[in-house]
Amino acid sequence: MQTAPRTVAAGLELHSPKEPGEPPTPVPGTRQASSGEGPSAQREALVPGLGAFQRAFSRVSQRTTGRASEEDPGLLRRSSRFLFRSLRRSKDHRPAVDQDQATAVPGAGHGPEELSRAIDGVGQQASPREEPEELESEAGKSVADLITEWQLLAAFEQLQRLETRLVAEKASHTFEQDPTGFARRAMDVCLHYDGLAAEIRAIVRETLGPDGVAADALAELARVVRAEEEAHPGPPADGDFLRTPRRWRQLWEDEVRRSAQERVQRAGAGEAAGLARLLAELGGLVRRDLQKVRLEVQPAYAAAGFPAWETYLRAYHGAVAQRLQELAQDARGCEQLYILLDWAANVYGSPNFLGAPDLTLSTEPLPRLLAPEVWAQLESDYTSFLETKIASCFESILQLEQSRWAAAVDPEVLQGRYHSSLSIDIHMLVAEHVKAAGSISAELEATTLRICARALGLFLPRFEKTFLESEAVSEPHLGANINACEELRTNLLARFPGAFTELEQPLVAATCIFQKRLLQCLQHNVQPLFKLLCTKAWLTQDTLQPLMDKVVAFAGHLERVAPPRAQETLQEAHRYVVREYLAQALRPRERFRGAERLTGSQKMGLDAQAIGDTFRGLGSEATWLDQAIPCVADILGETYKDDIQRHLEALIGGYPDIRQEHVLAILALRRLGRRRNHRLLQRAQDLLSAGRADTAGGRVLFEEIQVPASVDLLITCI
Repeated sequence: MQTAPRTVAAGLELHSPKEPGEPPTPVPGTRQASSGEGPSAQREALVPGLGAFQRAFSRVSQRTTGRASEEDPGLLRRSSRFLFRSLRRSKDHRPAVDQDQATAVPGAGHGPEELSRAIDGVGQQASPREEPEELESEAGKSVADLITEWQLLAAFEQLQRLETRLVAEKASHTFEQDPTGFARRAMDVCLHYDGLAAEIRAIVRETLGPDGVAADALAELARVVRAEEEAHPGPPADGDFLRTPRRWRQLWEDEVRRSAQERVQRAGAGEAAGLARLLAELGGLVRRDLQKVRLEVQPAYAAAGFPAWETYLRAYHGAVAQRLQELAQDARGCEQLYILLDWAANVYGSPNFLGAPDLTLSTEPLPRLLAPEVWAQLESDYTSFLETKIASCFESILQLEQSRWAAAVDPEVLQGRYHSSLSIDIHMLVAEHVKAAGSISAELEATTLRICARALGLFLPRFEKTFLESEAVSEPHLGANINACEELRTNLLARFPGAFTELEQPLVAATCIFQKRLLQCLQHNVQPLFKLLCTKAWLTQDTLQPLMDKVVAFAGHLERVAPPRAQETLQEAHRYVVREYLAQALRPRERFRGAERLTGSQKMGLDAQAIGDTFRGLGSEATWLDQAIPCVADILGETYKDDIQRHLEALIGGYPDIRQEHVLAILALRRLGRRRNHRLLQRAQDLLSAGRADTAGGRVLFEEIQVPASVDLLITCI
């Protein structure tokens, strides 16, 4: 909807005062064509005198209430100074001077008393021979009526004719005898120019209001501004105030900026709304206003070549920047800071901010919405709060895990694996904050990644310690935690390459600790069963089967663990069983002789085959362990003593970590005699010295077997 010209006080016409002693009565007027007063009444109202001038100026001031502080308070003072200086130059028949001389300090060459008398003379030296020229158009309307009806171009053309006539009369020395007559008429023209400027401001203010302004009124405004620029292309050489450029284009631009600033400041004002809602209202206001400018206001100005879109765009951009900076000073907490950053970067900065593909904020880059130092401070404050928030989130994750442990419920099995929400919670936490930061700036994204990596590095040892000290330690929970660490290690490093590299080692270390603790569960269950091996009862009973049953049950848990870690743990369990079996064989509680020794050798061979078959069936790839027990069994049961050296060489060659005390313990199982033992020990020593540097790719078996120094070993050595 568009508004018609508003009703205002027609104070721009100079009316005569009432009878002496009566207070002046304001004359109401409208912007309608029929004001109720004919030309004769207007002419009667135009009575010269300073009182009339003061009343007219007072009415103009009332119409521009609220703008007085924004306009130059010395305008009238400078007008009088320039007018009287021009009159003095004309009266003295001096040539025109340059602009610097024309704008010299007022009163130069004249004392303050003389200047005061000249100004006082404006009201006292009214010429009885001259009446001020009536400001009336050819259609019979006064200039004031034309202005109030927003016929701005017609009003300006009339004023321009009066201005040209006054300048010509001054140049012809018409006012030599009556300089105040020229001052009154010139000031009348100036006041009407000021009235035109006031209407320009009023039109700009109402353009984006609820009723709007008609397109022809906007076009009229543009035409009158251009007409004034053509009429006053530059400051006159003689400093004549009448011909000084009015700079209405600058006034229009200033009023556009002021209007934008006022509208932006009103968005969300007076409401106890949150920051997000306030910014939503601000964005909606700016979007609606700029859409209206682009679709309605710009076409009206375009005919006159006015860059309305660019002017309004920059005005709103500056107003939004100022409002956002004010909001930034009061923003508190991580959420509010992020809301500000996100709105500036992703809402206002979006190419679709204006809501239509063909409407963009600017084809040329606008200044930054926030100054670099303000933006940097916002990001710094946000990251400071973010560190605390992320640390708090990790604390919440730990508390959530503790509540699950306390419930004494085994973890879920998803896709055949023990599942813990730990990795999902951490992934979501990191991804959410990194994505949010990345939508604002790459620098903030990198900073957020560093914060998350540092917080996760502090979280891992706390989680590990808290879990191992809890009562929830079991194969399922350990398997779930191993899976969680493995997921974090692989997925985080793959999704954020380079950001979490420093966390790979802590994650691997935590995984190894959980694997060792998982293996300890097996050790705790089977350790007592090893004591039944290599005894005389063992010769006639299948004491190995219960032990292997527990191994198979343990491997069932490993099937629900990530394959790389499950294979490592299975091989470690395989090595543990072989190692403990050998340890039991090398320190038997009962010594075998004769047939019992041969039976024991055969029994060891069968147990070795059962152990190997079981672990191969479970998927163990540690085939290097298969020959350890058979070699010892062959040495124990070999009837042809010269072949014992061959078996010993095979044992040492396959397991370079074997030491001399282990060889002594093995030979102690046989009564071979001093010379043969000495020869075998010497050969073993040679082999051990040659292969000491080779650890067979890190394979360790005998090194962890402790053999006590017994009387039998001592006798063997002797």
